[in-house]
Amino acid sequence: MIIYVLRRLVTMAVTLLVISMLIFVIIKLPPGDYLTNRLDELRSQGDPASAAKADMLRAQYGLDKPIWYQYATWVGIWPKPSGFSGLLQGDWGQSFEYDVPVSEVVGAALGMTLLINLATVIFIHVVAIPIAIYSATHRNSVGSHVITFLGYIGLATPSFLLALALLFYLNRWFGISIGGMMDPVYADQPMSMAKLGSVLSHLVVPVVVIGLAGTAGMIRRMRANLLDELNKQYTVTAKAKGLPPTRALLKYPFRIALNPFVADIGNILPHIVSGSVLVSLVLSLPTVGPILLQALKVQDQYLAGFILMFVAALTVVGMLIADLALAVLDPRIRLGQHG
Repeated sequence: MIIYVLRRLVTMAVTLLVISMLIFVIIKLPPGDYLTNRLDELRSQGDPASAAKADMLRAQYGLDKPIWYQYATWVGIWPKPSGFSGLLQGDWGQSFEYDVPVSEVVGAALGMTLLINLATVIFIHVVAIPIAIYSATHRNSVGSHVITFLGYIGLATPSFLLALALLFYLNRWFGISIGGMMDPVYADQPMSMAKLGSVLSHLVVPVVVIGLAGTAGMIRRMRANLLDELNKQYTVTAKAKGLPPTRALLKYPFRIALNPFVADIGNILPHIVSGSVLVSLVLSLPTVGPILLQALKVQDQYLAGFILMFVAALTVVGMLIADLALAVLDPRIRLGQHG
């Protein structure tokens, strides 16, 4: 197992290196960059002081050099321009639009993004698994048909549309404002029980809105997997030997039916980050989604590059966690061993 983990860590490092190349090349594909566009704008306005600063930043970050040099200095594997260390040294670069380091722009947003994503993943599994078990074990019942219908509704409803509807009706009927992640009065205050309660209360709606489609999809897939496993011979044999129905369900077919969902852990977190951009904009959530969208629009390459690398890191780490969890869940899987 240790050898397998070490081998996977090396593979993860190589994967992230390749992804970083693709990210940097794609960001640089549009003509120009933020500083070039800004420089042209300042010169047209006759602002020599700001234009000189833009020229200084271009030289400082090597943006006047070839693309391979810019990539190598961004990652931190080449002699760096003055004041820039690179990603490998923990320097995420400068956000040109905000005129501050990238770490200051995304610092709080990363924490909120991870909080919302973790809460959404827990919500999807806690809600979907019991409903799927009930639907599979009560096939063709009224409750099963209702769950199937609600699943179709959940899959067909766009998340941003549901967010808009909740914003309008909760405010109109109950006078509740659900935008943001806390009441404005707590924005500049240190963490306290009251502020934590405000964050948790504002967390409910984003989690439900973002997780609805994932919950509906997971219910349908889990139900189908369980129905397939319940009809297999080992389940019939376990019941014939007198094993209680609940234990026979949870110990055998349920564990096997979980395998595809555990294996999919690596895709859930980045999918939630990329799929919740519109919801974050509608609900005014301080996550990295809107920041990434704006950074891509204005070609703020270091800000956009770091956020995309953050999502890529979530993916590869999630894949490793999924593989290790599968080995614990299913004794037939032996990682790093032959036979």
